[in-house]
Amino acid sequence: MSAYRDGDKVVVMVPSRLSKAEEEQWIATILERLEERERRRRPSDADLQSRARELSRRYLDGRADPVSVRWVANQRTRWGSCTPDDGTIRLSTRLRGMPGWVVDYVLVHELAHLLIPGHGADFWELVGNYPKADRARGYLEGVAAAAHLPLEADAPDAEAVGDGMHHGDGLHPGGEYPHEAAG
Repeated sequence: MSAYRDGDKVVVMVPSRLSKAEEEQWIATILERLEERERRRRPSDADLQSRARELSRRYLDGRADPVSVRWVANQRTRWGSCTPDDGTIRLSTRLRGMPGWVVDYVLVHELAHLLIPGHGADFWELVGNYPKADRARGYLEGVAAAAHLPLEADAPDAEAVGDGMHHGDGLHPGGEYPHEAAG
């Protein structure tokens, strides 16, 4: 038994030997599972906010307290961004469907920007509290390479450029933004 989406439709495949009642029961069960799996892969803004608070508690001693965390569709070259002045975090909808540990990394990265706007050693020390940081950065670099997006040097090892703000970390390639920390 299996189910998959085909455009707006859900295709459910069940053995022909099932009775009508069994078929209906299995279809309902499979559709519930599919909905739950999709919900986990596509968290709502409220889910993101809750997850960000949990990640802050776990990896940043609860010091980063975002006012809002939401999905945005207008970030085509960044995975996420934040504005430390008002405590807002935005994640690109391109992250939807990626593994949770990758989304968590981007959240931790942006949460760290609420505490430290630049990408100095103190910033990367905070981000490094997330155990899958290197793995997630590599995953995002692979996605960017496959999509032919511009790649930057790996941030923790990259040499600071210009004002030392937000260069070369792979989350916001080539971006300079003195008032907004974009990730």
